[in-house]
Amino acid sequence: MSKKTVVFPGIGYHKDKPLLYYSIRIAKEYGYSIECVDFSSISWDKSDLNDPTRMKEIFDQAMELAESQVGNTNDDEILFISKSIGTVVAACLAREKGIGAKQIYFSPLVHFGMYAPNEGIAFYGDTDPLADADEIERVCADKKIAAFRISGGNHSLETGDTDIDLKNLTMIMDRVKEYISQG
Repeated sequence: MSKKTVVFPGIGYHKDKPLLYYSIRIAKEYGYSIECVDFSSISWDKSDLNDPTRMKEIFDQAMELAESQVGNTNDDEILFISKSIGTVVAACLAREKGIGAKQIYFSPLVHFGMYAPNEGIAFYGDTDPLADADEIERVCADKKIAAFRISGGNHSLETGDTDIDLKNLTMIMDRVKEYISQG
């Protein structure tokens, strides 16, 4: 059985940014091959976040791209690493395709909870303007998803204080490594 990681980035947060970059490196250390879904063809604007119709269109485009890019997962141990809108897409794809993937969610949008299995780990900021931290905490508790709230963290889980951000990144990656190492 092979081990595969599929990365579902945010639309504006690509695989070379810290949360995804270091998670990918850790997954590789544990023998996972890596596939990265590419959402760069999706056109959006921050004002779209307040338009439910437009957000549904963006989600549908992201799902279509993910479905066309994710390879065969039948005989693999699967790990999904996702960020922002990627959290909703990863959870939905796993549910719709019956993929028993382990899930790492960074800055999940509340909608991920509609699809998320009762398994995974989530990291979210309590000042994230794109998500309700209390609602994410409730969803994670209901779904038995280990949840880590980043105090002062924005949508990139950053606080604006470099020292705090580096300590938080270390803590986050320690938890990611622990989660991945559990096999």
